[in-house]
Amino acid sequence: MTLFDVVFSGNDTVYGLTESAINDAIAKYGADKAVAFPDTAYSLPCYYAVTGTKVGNLGELKEALGVVKTLMTREQKLNDAFMSGVATALCAEFIEVLKYIDGAAPYEAPCYGHLGDPVIRELGVPLVTGDIPGVAVILGAAPTAEEGVALVKSYQAQGILVTLVGGIIDQCEELGYKTGANVRVIPLGKEVTSVIHAVSVAIRAALIFGNIKPGDAAGLMDYTMKRVPAFVNAFAPLDAVIVACGAGAIALGFPVITNEETFKVPKSLIVQKDVSKFNATSLEARDIKIKITNIDIPVAFASAFEGEIIRRGDMQVEFDGSRVDCFELVTTKDMAEVEDHKIEVIGPDLDGFEVGTKHSIAYVVEVAGKRMQSDFEPVIERKFHSYLNCVEGMMHTGQRDMIRIRVSKETFNAGFRLKHLGEVLYAKVKSEFAAVVDKCQVMIYTDDAMCTKLRHELATPVFDKRDERLDTLTDEGVDVYYSCIMCQAFSPSHVCVVTPERLGLCGAVSWLDAKATNELDPQGPCQVITKERVIDERIGEYEDVNEAVKKFSQGALEDVSLYSIIEKPMTSCGCFECICGIEPLSNGVCIANREYAGMTPIGMTFPELASMTGGGVQTPGFMGHGKHFISSKKFMKAEGGVKRIVWMPKELKEQVAERLNATAKELYGIDNFTDMIGDETVAEDPETLLAFLEEKGHPALSMEPMM
Repeated sequence: MTLFDVVFSGNDTVYGLTESAINDAIAKYGADKAVAFPDTAYSLPCYYAVTGTKVGNLGELKEALGVVKTLMTREQKLNDAFMSGVATALCAEFIEVLKYIDGAAPYEAPCYGHLGDPVIRELGVPLVTGDIPGVAVILGAAPTAEEGVALVKSYQAQGILVTLVGGIIDQCEELGYKTGANVRVIPLGKEVTSVIHAVSVAIRAALIFGNIKPGDAAGLMDYTMKRVPAFVNAFAPLDAVIVACGAGAIALGFPVITNEETFKVPKSLIVQKDVSKFNATSLEARDIKIKITNIDIPVAFASAFEGEIIRRGDMQVEFDGSRVDCFELVTTKDMAEVEDHKIEVIGPDLDGFEVGTKHSIAYVVEVAGKRMQSDFEPVIERKFHSYLNCVEGMMHTGQRDMIRIRVSKETFNAGFRLKHLGEVLYAKVKSEFAAVVDKCQVMIYTDDAMCTKLRHELATPVFDKRDERLDTLTDEGVDVYYSCIMCQAFSPSHVCVVTPERLGLCGAVSWLDAKATNELDPQGPCQVITKERVIDERIGEYEDVNEAVKKFSQGALEDVSLYSIIEKPMTSCGCFECICGIEPLSNGVCIANREYAGMTPIGMTFPELASMTGGGVQTPGFMGHGKHFISSKKFMKAEGGVKRIVWMPKELKEQVAERLNATAKELYGIDNFTDMIGDETVAEDPETLLAFLEEKGHPALSMEPMM
């Protein structure tokens, strides 16, 4: 039997199962029964991406199956086998979507099944920055549970996103290996058809970040091959269905590595008999380079642990700035004052505290360098959150003097002590900021009296001075802006223009961050943009900004404004924290954040808003942006500013209330402005929202029409 015979046989099997399942569903529910995956703007993302047709009900799903049938060619050529593999994948998507009829939740822990659009967007930034250097799809059961878990752990320790299908899930459970989206090891499902949920992640990355048009199958496959660093590990035995699914993965550019002696396709279907070499073989096949930072600590260090939650019962010790005096600080010293790699702990170490207790901690990272500037201090400091969360068994939240750190019992028992916290900070600061930091030492304090003294005498004055500077830093007060094109790894035409009053739409790159990035890497993603030739101050348009945007987008964009949502708005990549869109009835705008899962008065959910806003294109009337920008004096300045905000989710409103109220008071003399803004507890439709706004006397109702 040839490879073609196996693929076609598997394809036929899955097609027959799909046809039967759809017919049974129609017999039970009727052809008009709605069908779609939850939390996505794309209904059935894979079928929509390949064909350009959205499926809305069972009758349309049956018609779609007829379209899929046309992909099932029988020519003895590799391309025909690959297209039959795509057909198999689409059939798997059809089988899976039937499980979600009537809002059913077909998967139980630890399995996730379908991953919503917000999850894909959440992965965007770490994929772009390389914190997630690749995506592994592990299928089937390893020869032993120990070998399977060792493979998963090897990828996790490299920061790779791991998805699990089939017996490997049971093997992880058997050995008590921790899985979940928060540690980037995601069990999808135990049936082979659930592998489509991994494929769907890659395909939606193309739709969300790449501006791939639905129906452009060739463009889709080119994008996933070049820009989505995924691969498949398939354990023996391989049946015809698994081989057919593998052909679909190969069509998207994802090599398949297996330990079964089977057919070989150079660079695509690779036989590696030794499971312990799956990792190295996979990375080589996909040309994935792992950034290695050697840190002398007794536990793993990887971005995969950034979302790890340490429950109270699993906690060895906690440092909590909301209860006692804690802080983290970077301060610049003269070269003679810093002893490189000095790490000192003043006060009790972790083994000096009772299990489960709260204590004070302060760590001061003192740096020196010929190119070091005080502006870089908060930039380095903000990275501590990521650094410490990458430690296996450590959880860090907050910043400045409101930090909270938990260390798990497992990590403590592995030998982790406070000197290792210092090793992490030292190693990462020296490696990531080598261009400006020549010497670095870390002082860690756990003595209560010392923490209190240092917080009030050292840290607070520094934080106050920084805040005063940031509050007075305006777009008019600087000579240059900066580009940020980090997201071009996924959105080739997107360019952020970062100004003091408008941070990057991902919420992670401020003007100071961009300035520091440019200093550290002058040829990197953040380039200087002059702002000398004003075209229109009202909308924030400059000749030199336009020239830079045209250059950095490779000609995809001609011009852009910084302060308008209607006239030449800035593009969005898909990593945005929030989306702002016009709500015509109330003459204002609604804002939805990525975490919000409900409906907005615009008549679209966040995923639906995002589907028309991302991909590096200008979308007049819609704008992706960071949460911090909501309270900026430059927010939609051309259309009247923050007074246009009429609705946002309650949780988001509470997050921005203090700063937004201050802006509204300063600019317009409005007290407690957020009380005038609707949320989902008030309205999810425009008519109810309008009634609320009229009752509150919202200023947007008396402003000039936006459209």
